[in-house]
Amino acid sequence: MPITVGQDSAKTRKTLSAGGKTVAYYSIPAAEAAGLGDFSKLPAALKVVLENMLRFEDGKTVNLDDIRAFSDWAKNGGKGDRELAYRPARVLMQDFTGVPAVVDLAAMRDGIKALGGDPQKINPLNPVDLVIDHSVMIDEFGNPRAFQMNVDREYERNMERYTFLKWGQNAFDNFRVVPPGTGICHQVNLEYLAQTVWTDTDQNGETVAYPDTLVGTDSHTTMVNGMAVLGWGVGGIEAEAAMLGQPISMLIPEVVGFKLTGRMIEGTTGTDLVLKVVEMLRKKGVVSKFVEFYGEGLDHLPLADRATIANMAPEYGATCGFFPIDDETLRYLRNTGRDEDRISLVEAYAKENGFWRGADYAPVYTDTLELDMGTIVPAISGPKRPQDYIALDKASSAFGAYIRGQREGKAPAAKEAARWEGEGGHTAPVDIPGDEGHHKRGYVKTDEHGYQLHDGSIVIASITSCTNTSNPYVMIGAGLVARKAAERGLTRKPWVKTSLAPGSQVVSAYLEAADLQKDLDAVGFNLVGYGCTTCIGNSGPLAPEISKCINENDLIATAVLSGNRNFEGRISPDVRANYLASPPLVVAYALVGDMNVDITTASLGKDKDGNDVYLKDIWPTAKEVADLVEQTVTRQAFQSKYADVFKGDEKWQGVSVPQQETYDWPSTSTYVQNPPYFQGMSPEPGTISNIEGARVLALLGDMITTDHISPAGSFKDTTPAGQYLIERQVPQREFNSYGSRRGNHEIMMRGTFANIRIKNEMLDGVEGGYTKGPDGKQTSIFEAAMAYQAAGIPLVIFGGEQYGAGSSRDWAAKGTALLGVKAVVAESFERIHRSNLVGMGVIPFEFTGGDTRKSLGLKGDETISIHGLDDVKPLQDTPCTITYADGSTKEITLKCRIDTAIEREYVEHGGVLHYVLRNLAKAA
Repeated sequence: MPITVGQDSAKTRKTLSAGGKTVAYYSIPAAEAAGLGDFSKLPAALKVVLENMLRFEDGKTVNLDDIRAFSDWAKNGGKGDRELAYRPARVLMQDFTGVPAVVDLAAMRDGIKALGGDPQKINPLNPVDLVIDHSVMIDEFGNPRAFQMNVDREYERNMERYTFLKWGQNAFDNFRVVPPGTGICHQVNLEYLAQTVWTDTDQNGETVAYPDTLVGTDSHTTMVNGMAVLGWGVGGIEAEAAMLGQPISMLIPEVVGFKLTGRMIEGTTGTDLVLKVVEMLRKKGVVSKFVEFYGEGLDHLPLADRATIANMAPEYGATCGFFPIDDETLRYLRNTGRDEDRISLVEAYAKENGFWRGADYAPVYTDTLELDMGTIVPAISGPKRPQDYIALDKASSAFGAYIRGQREGKAPAAKEAARWEGEGGHTAPVDIPGDEGHHKRGYVKTDEHGYQLHDGSIVIASITSCTNTSNPYVMIGAGLVARKAAERGLTRKPWVKTSLAPGSQVVSAYLEAADLQKDLDAVGFNLVGYGCTTCIGNSGPLAPEISKCINENDLIATAVLSGNRNFEGRISPDVRANYLASPPLVVAYALVGDMNVDITTASLGKDKDGNDVYLKDIWPTAKEVADLVEQTVTRQAFQSKYADVFKGDEKWQGVSVPQQETYDWPSTSTYVQNPPYFQGMSPEPGTISNIEGARVLALLGDMITTDHISPAGSFKDTTPAGQYLIERQVPQREFNSYGSRRGNHEIMMRGTFANIRIKNEMLDGVEGGYTKGPDGKQTSIFEAAMAYQAAGIPLVIFGGEQYGAGSSRDWAAKGTALLGVKAVVAESFERIHRSNLVGMGVIPFEFTGGDTRKSLGLKGDETISIHGLDDVKPLQDTPCTITYADGSTKEITLKCRIDTAIEREYVEHGGVLHYVLRNLAKAA
């Protein structure tokens, strides 16, 4: 489907030749020559946005003043407040967020028919790729059968969803599905889909070259910025609007420059670097800003390491972490099998249009910070947030301090060693360094052996996620650690659930080529699947005896994973402390099995001769790693594995679907249901109403993540979602996960604010999705919300700082809206979730004047009224009246976080999709 370019009033359209072809492009130097401003000092990341303005300039949605604003931004030291209409080139989805997006598109086809419009108008105008990567669970591990058994179980659980997605692939134009078992969407994007410079035909049939840009329904879409592709995560609702041709409304962002100098030293990895970068940028404060990396250090930083840093942008809070085009970009494109003509075009275009990072690259930034990579040391982060950086040699003492904090005032529940031995235990209880009576203990007996579990026992060690499995240096490093450990007779501890889930099949190709997979197998890291697995919470069940021991003894069990997220309740319901680490360290921690051990100095175990083995004995040198990467990570491997990327295996090919324009919603499905958003929708929008007499549904603290609001993992039969399935004769074994059931709004409503670790401050010390209902008694969030809805009473949520951090989870906003919440009031919002709330018609507000839920003495029994909304302007201050339980009142001022004029229209319509649907229905 051709792109529609603007009228080009400034005559910036030029041509260039590369790879034997001539293409049109929109020239930034030509814009300067036309007198639109000086753009020479703009960061490359912002030049991408500027080019977008040049290409789509039509005098209406984008005009010449929008272009001039970029010159003003540079003159003003990297600051500006111009609202822009930005159009990304394409959209990337994964199946957890993609299924509800396709559900919405299918529902919109029904909705437009009801409004008298043409269902074929509901089609993506921009290319959309959906990669099925979030569904595989680790049921089987540690044996050669694990991969196939997990794949078989994945299809058993998810056939309804896969049938629906395959229907969508056939029904919608411009929509492709990458089948299960291929890889993680961000890694597939980095290794295959992304082109750095995109080409397409315009409405006149001419080929146009322009920067590859995208938005994705996963927060880690930012990974591809490592190869100079500007992209970030949005909620499914915003992505759907983008794919339907709706521009993304954004302000010209601030751009923080992060200067990298020096080079990595022996014994450190790209993961160690990114954990330090996350810590630094979180302290700096870069929410809603672009971060661009520059400096001579980039000359020594492989693109795989750049992608690792870019991937973690949501963890440091930025919109994206961008790396400009340079020689390393070209090397990576070539090594991953991209067309030589495309590589020639990337180089020519970047140099011609001012995107190239040469030795003289020195743009203006809003602010800067600097890091000498020579100062990086091995590190992990945890136990609850990615930014909680810990140098590796301080990890055990930091864990001890965490345990003391958790156990303060609580008597440890250790059993006596004599009792353990009397029951036939074969392993003596473990002494825990620096215990001082703080650690709880429990004992596990099996047919083969017995062992002690205690606070800090590592029960999950997983090489997982797009963040690190996209990086051959750390993956080869993990294989070499496994090889050296296996040669000395070491293996995982018996209580550690180990897994290897690469982000693409290419990883398996080079691990096999390096003969390292057998070594990983030997220490328990067998292939379990290609997908997100543990990182998204699909870690699968622990052995029953281990789970029982943890829960009966209230142990703080731990997980170590090479992922990007370690929020509470995310990885496993049995695990309370989660640590992010490089893949080589994940292997090492599996050998130790205990966070209390100082892995840098303590023995990891005994070799075959009874000698102690230390980390330094099995850690590979940088040269060992680099030599194997050079030998085995080849252009041919990428070309071979991606040759039939959309074909899938026999199981996928065997999924049959009907050919029909609209979806025939199965009434009995517990996976896919027609959502209520567009049912009975009027042809015209309403108005924004004041909020009168609202009650508080939840009173929440700082750093409430989208995992807290809408968890992705497993749930029990005692939860509202579990009860819904039980009532429909679905056994608990078939519950699957919240994430896999995002196509069913009934389950997702019941799962909203249902994270097992969320704490509603209206209640005393209670964890989980509970609140007080209209009668003042404790009940589930869902049941209380339904009772308030039945009584016609609107609801509000109160929160602290960084509300909505984490994943770009549209259901965190959709569920909030469907529960009847009209407003969320917080101290600050993370970018994506704020946008998602607006996209669902829920208004975000921020406290002003130093007010917080605590300073206002909120208990949750107040009544809230917010006025001034009938004529609200973007970012306007609005009056709020709090009526306390004793009848007293307090007037405060809130800032309305409807940030732009178009967002106001979205709220008037009830959401962005309602806005798009009404406009399409009216169009001839």
